[in-house]
Amino acid sequence: MDIISILEDKKRGKSLTRDQIAYFVKGAADESIPNYQLAALLMAIRLNGMDVRETVDLTVAMAASGDMLSPDVGGVPVDKHSTGGVGDTTTLVLAPLVAACGGKVLKMSGRGLGHTGGTIDKLESISGMKVELPEEEFVSIVRSVGCAVVGQSKHLAPADKTLYALRDVTATVDSIPLIVSSILSKKFAAGAKAIVLDVKTGSGALMPTLEASIELAQAMVNIGHYAGRNIVAVVSGMEEPLGSHVGNALEVKEAIDILAGRAGGPLKRVSLFLGSQMLVVSGVAKTEEEALEKLSAALDSGAGLRKLKEMISAQGGDSRVCDDVTLLPQAPVRYQVKAQADGYLAHVNGTALGLAAQRMGAGRVSKEDKIDPAVGFVMEKRIGDFVKAGDVVCTLHAASEQSAKETEQRILDALTFTKEPAPKARLLYALVKPEGVTELED
Repeated sequence: MDIISILEDKKRGKSLTRDQIAYFVKGAADESIPNYQLAALLMAIRLNGMDVRETVDLTVAMAASGDMLSPDVGGVPVDKHSTGGVGDTTTLVLAPLVAACGGKVLKMSGRGLGHTGGTIDKLESISGMKVELPEEEFVSIVRSVGCAVVGQSKHLAPADKTLYALRDVTATVDSIPLIVSSILSKKFAAGAKAIVLDVKTGSGALMPTLEASIELAQAMVNIGHYAGRNIVAVVSGMEEPLGSHVGNALEVKEAIDILAGRAGGPLKRVSLFLGSQMLVVSGVAKTEEEALEKLSAALDSGAGLRKLKEMISAQGGDSRVCDDVTLLPQAPVRYQVKAQADGYLAHVNGTALGLAAQRMGAGRVSKEDKIDPAVGFVMEKRIGDFVKAGDVVCTLHAASEQSAKETEQRILDALTFTKEPAPKARLLYALVKPEGVTELED
């Protein structure tokens, strides 16, 4: 067997055998196959696709290309994955809440790149927080605390690291078989037995149309089901930032505010819905209604906030931030962005807002860029709100006056106002299970 024959088969639209897939995945992991040949294969897959059996084989082979955890965490290890967005802080809300209800949240997250934020970057805004932990310590924290959120181990799914980097520079990011195998291989390798996927749709999402988002959700659920995982997907809206806070320390603050009962809104609602699905697929609750009751009780009693404190302490962080959010990094400049005229906020360019935060220093263009954890902004208005000229629509937390003034125009350019009333943005669209798609009432 050789890579040329594999390339020939996929170039002609043939299905690759399990052995062929295992061969090129091994070559990606140990770097025995040159990048230019892997890139050619990725393009052939992008153009000709993969059937379900091929995608299952690719996912399993990529998961098995490195360490495969089988963690004993005292329950069913459950994970949640989001396809990414702006102000998407659900992990920091639902992980401790689910743990407070008896769930075992085994969460490996990524760093931000481009216009979307990364959970690991957010956690690192907490002083002392360790996000790179040995696998044994990671599992131990989940067993004792109920949740841990760390960066992906370099020993997990190494083939994905190679292929993901190549996809980013070969225009093959938008291939559903490659997206599915990349996401699920890491979940399988980390030992998740129950998985909830949050597939975003809208202007700030990977998949901008609802049809494409549902197609991706169905593909991931089907592959996970065939691979023996208890898996569901939620298709949720990303027409505007999910939370009002955008930026690393700011998003940690908003998560703490929600757990402390000081804030609510769309971020809280979506977090509770995703958390309810996590409790159901991991067997902690029998029904969605029972799960929501458990989560609401953990929120009202403060058990979720206490669990976040435990997790932060277990990972070496300063848990005092849960009682005093001013201990989080603070930007030196506050600047108010004001509406230029009366009108209804009708549309938000989520990607443009994410890029505005990135340029302030809250995100990175390349993986080597250093992040400023304090900077970002707080959206004071949401789609559908009426504003008057001079009303504050956004508060910037900037490193300098110059940065604030540069960002002001980017924020205004991302917002569209109309004289006619505009409907609120939809939050929840569909719940996807192996047996089918259910439209959700918003």
